[in-house]
Amino acid sequence: MGERPAFRRILLKLSGEALMGERSFGLDEAVVDQIAGEISDVHRLGVELAIVVGGGNIIRGVTASDRGLDRVTGDNMGMLATVINALAL
Repeated sequence: MGERPAFRRILLKLSGEALMGERSFGLDEAVVDQIAGEISDVHRLGVELAIVVGGGNIIRGVTASDRGLDRVTGDNMGMLATVINALAL
């Protein structure tokens, strides 16, 4: 019989930058596939996962507001970037 995982549940926090690989912005599909595969492997072990993913690889609300964009609009764009990354993953 195989060994039990050390944890039954984990919280995985991924920065948006982790999804862009060597690119300067956006998504690197190979990196996303690799991370998704590793998450799937852990899930197959019976571990429950909660995943938090950022959107900094697409836009950062604070940075956008520093460049003259309305802060609320910049924050909304950042939240949408997070959704994009979550869907990609």
